[in-house]
Amino acid sequence: MRKVEPSEDDELGILEDKTEALPLRSKRTERALKKQAKKTKKIGEQSQDLMNLPYELVLQILTLLRPSDLFNLQRVSKAYHGFIVQDGPWIAKSIMNWRYACLKKCFRLPVLMEKVDPSIQAFIQSPERLDLHIVHQKPYKHVQAPDPAEICTCLTCLLRWLSLCLIVDFSHWQKNLDMGEPIPMIRRGKNPEWNRNLIASNAAIVRKALHSPLWYARLLEAHLSSTVRSISRHAANKGNKRHRFRMSRREMESGADLFLERSGPPSFDFPFHRDNYYMLEAYLPNRGWNAEHEKWMYVPANQHNLDIDYIASRGRIRRKRAAEETERQPEEGQRT
Repeated sequence: MRKVEPSEDDELGILEDKTEALPLRSKRTERALKKQAKKTKKIGEQSQDLMNLPYELVLQILTLLRPSDLFNLQRVSKAYHGFIVQDGPWIAKSIMNWRYACLKKCFRLPVLMEKVDPSIQAFIQSPERLDLHIVHQKPYKHVQAPDPAEICTCLTCLLRWLSLCLIVDFSHWQKNLDMGEPIPMIRRGKNPEWNRNLIASNAAIVRKALHSPLWYARLLEAHLSSTVRSISRHAANKGNKRHRFRMSRREMESGADLFLERSGPPSFDFPFHRDNYYMLEAYLPNRGWNAEHEKWMYVPANQHNLDIDYIASRGRIRRKRAAEETERQPEEGQRT
């Protein structure tokens, strides 16, 4: 029998692939890696150092930021998110005191119905009284009517709600106004779905501001930005000879509203339609210029209480008259 000699491949056994990818070695790649590592380390050290600072110092640093910066900072880490959520009301109040001292007096928050005395709520929510407000009968197309079960509908709170909704809507159309693109017009008697969705989204943002001081500060920031852009547009129009607010480049970039305290044109008329946005320079309601003292006079914060007292007194009078009328009817029946 013939003997079979093993081949050379059989003697070598099973081959294993032990090749490895050659490491990339170039000075350019090494510099990029070192730069990225240094950048990551620097960011980590800065973040860690900030949170390791004394509590009071961290608060003071955060009050120097804009509200939009704080919302972005909340997304950085759980530590930042928890810190800002816990001390958000104090931080927001401090920011508004120096950035939006004027705007916070022009745009006060409406009072939630749950904060109103229960004995007065029935007078405020009476159907006869709500029917007197045209905003409930014929709502504006660019702002949503308030929910009477959610917020107080005294005249003061009603105007506050409408003004806050206007902030969001005016901010939404700033790009169109900057670019000179027409704002879509809505035909009389029509209310398209896109507009219903837009004003509902705007109202949802305002509702956040009713419960969160940081969201309230964010609204004021948005309106200051819209006002600055509007004043800049009108200033660039050389043919516009109307009296305007004076604003320097430094004031425009400051992120504060101090320049709005100077004398300027009346700016409290409510824009009843989006057509008014084209000529709107600065919407600053609830104030008027006092020529004698040469300063702006603002509607006091307690105006809501005065409205509530008036509504309650009128309600009690109507209730008393209704009770007297009810008592008088049986007596007249007996005489008959």
